[in-house]
Amino acid sequence: MPEEVEACPKCHLSTQLFVAVREAAGPLGGADLVSIQTIGEILAAVDLSVPAVPGGVPSSLARAPRLPPLRAAPSAPPPEEPRPSFPLSDLQDLPSLPAGRSEEELDRKIDEYFQLGRRLELDFSEFESRHHAADLVNDRASLETIAREMFVHLVSGLAEEFESVVAQRNELAAFVPTPSADVEIDAIRRAISQGDLPGAQRRLAHVRDEVQRIEEEWEVGKILVTEAEMLAATVHELGGDPGPAMGPVEEGRKMIRVGRRTEGERLLARGAVALWAVLEPRLVEDLQRLKLRLAELRAAGLDIQVAVEELRVVMAELRQRNYVGTIVAYRRARAFVEQHRIPGEESGSPGEVSAPIRPFTSA
Repeated sequence: MPEEVEACPKCHLSTQLFVAVREAAGPLGGADLVSIQTIGEILAAVDLSVPAVPGGVPSSLARAPRLPPLRAAPSAPPPEEPRPSFPLSDLQDLPSLPAGRSEEELDRKIDEYFQLGRRLELDFSEFESRHHAADLVNDRASLETIAREMFVHLVSGLAEEFESVVAQRNELAAFVPTPSADVEIDAIRRAISQGDLPGAQRRLAHVRDEVQRIEEEWEVGKILVTEAEMLAATVHELGGDPGPAMGPVEEGRKMIRVGRRTEGERLLARGAVALWAVLEPRLVEDLQRLKLRLAELRAAGLDIQVAVEELRVVMAELRQRNYVGTIVAYRRARAFVEQHRIPGEESGSPGEVSAPIRPFTSA
């Protein structure tokens, strides 16, 4: 965000967006209604079976209570920057194969490996038949071989589950701290390296539950961050600057990372509304270009019903103020236009109405 742009010290929103955000956050009407009417006119232009949206505001267009109410964040000291949460790596060293054991230890280990294989849902049917045959004749050499092969299979299965849990943790750690899960993951790594396979499996089950709990607890914040990133990317794609609206998003992410979830979610919601206020006029302008191009495609005999259906979704989602749904449907309609040409028309023609989709990352 440019330094010369002043921002609210509480919500970190650029002051130049105060009016736009206040209008966007109020009851459905004003700019939102104009956008819905515009989309209705676009639909009527490309599909004669769709009437334009009337000027009145139906009572069913009351604001959907999807986002937290936009009110000033309570006075509080700025959140401290958390320690960087580095991605955890997968297993580097696997345990050595077990050394020779007494007959009693070998039998106990084989029973233990069978139980662990069932818990990991591994197919040990071949080992079961081989173990039964070797046990009948007391072939200790074959039993030792079976135990070592089972050990290798179990380590492989545990390593695969470990990598899956680490991947979940790394994805989650981009949004919130995961200290309790990290402690368990370190313990699992040690257990596997020491050959304590049952202990590693028990801890894996526990850490999976812990990661799931954290995901559920922070799901709203993650959704709001994803929504803000999608809105910012679309502003960027359409030639705009999302910077003045990114202050609440960046501050909301900081608050979530230090455990101030409610305040963080509120700021993220404010940031989403601010980004929509920046995006809306550019989106409507691009929809007008899509309308002209769709009319050309239809006049040339192409079936544009797929794009028309997406524009209907744009209107329906905008009525509910579902910004993500609005953008997703708009992108699909835009992709349809970009992918279709009038017969005889070369690439680089008016069909390419906008830049390709590309990710946006705030500075």
